[in-house]
Amino acid sequence: MRLFNLLVVWFLPLVPKPIVRLFSKPYVAGPKLEDAVQSVKDLNSRGIMATLDVLGESAQAAEECAQAVEEYLTVLDTIQKENLDSNISIKLTQLGLNIDPEFCYDNIRKIVAKAAETATFVRVDMEDSSVTTLTIDLFLRLQKDFSNVGIVIQSYLRRSLDDVTDLLKTHTNFRVCKGIYVEPRQIAYKDPQTVNDNFTLLVETALKNGSYVGIATHDEKLVWQGLRIVHELGLKKEDYEFQMLLGVDEELRDIIVRSGHHLRVYVPFGKHWHAYCVRRLKENPKIALYVIKALFGLR
Repeated sequence: MRLFNLLVVWFLPLVPKPIVRLFSKPYVAGPKLEDAVQSVKDLNSRGIMATLDVLGESAQAAEECAQAVEEYLTVLDTIQKENLDSNISIKLTQLGLNIDPEFCYDNIRKIVAKAAETATFVRVDMEDSSVTTLTIDLFLRLQKDFSNVGIVIQSYLRRSLDDVTDLLKTHTNFRVCKGIYVEPRQIAYKDPQTVNDNFTLLVETALKNGSYVGIATHDEKLVWQGLRIVHELGLKKEDYEFQMLLGVDEELRDIIVRSGHHLRVYVPFGKHWHAYCVRRLKENPKIALYVIKALFGLR
């Protein structure tokens, strides 16, 4: 099965884009901002919050970064204009982290400052381990001047408990997820149960210390762990939220919402949707079987 999955990943770039778009439609809002707005409105009508993500990363030219900044500024204006219940998520390599950290910080600051004008929250996404320290360093600089920012912590990284412990000193807002990038064993846990146990530990540590936490998972066992923790700590619904990806396990999503918990859906969109789909497959070949099923309309 592993060989089959890898063959699908290799073959996917050869598949015509219209076909790829067909199977990716539930998971990516579309190439345009209007597509994302409609997705968010649909979610909001169901009592679900959103976070908008302009697809793109690993920019190699300053012009690409400038364009991404302008796109995010437009997204922020649109959130206000359309009265959307949504925040935004940003990836720092899209804003110049691999070009120059100081240049990247200037770009992030423009976005965060604009978002602060309308009390819109900005989530700083976490990418692969090569930029973890830089991402946290730039985030901490932002925190000194802005309160509308939070960060992502990945439970498969061995360093994450130390990172959470350090970030608790500044009362950080966290999104805790498992993590999807392929990393060596020296850096990341490889046993799925250990990743899950660390996820639970990170969520519990952050919540116990008064941080707001986005419990980002589609794993019902981890959803249950999150429910157990908030119950044992006696937390209010305003102290945490669950988070999921667009189009993934909508039944579980609806169960969580009907139970009265806040839930936010990550809504990716933009012209780089095809590269995003291919990348997600390369990072996680196990989902290749789902791709084949989607292509042929199977369940």
